[in-house]
Amino acid sequence: MSIQEFFHMGGYAFYVWSSYGLCAVVMILNVLQSVSRQKKTLNTLIKRQRRTLGQ
Repeated sequence: MSIQEFFHMGGYAFYVWSSYGLCAVVMILNVLQSVSRQKKTLNTLIKRQRRTLGQ
């Protein structure tokens, strides 16, 4: 098996590599969304704590 045959995937290269690409995009978006949600939650908790301590 040559490297060219590996990347050609027996004629199914488009489907195989596009599914790998789509999976990678979804995983990256999942990480970015998690980081964004964590920052938002931490900011909300900090604001609540400041309000509570300010009273």
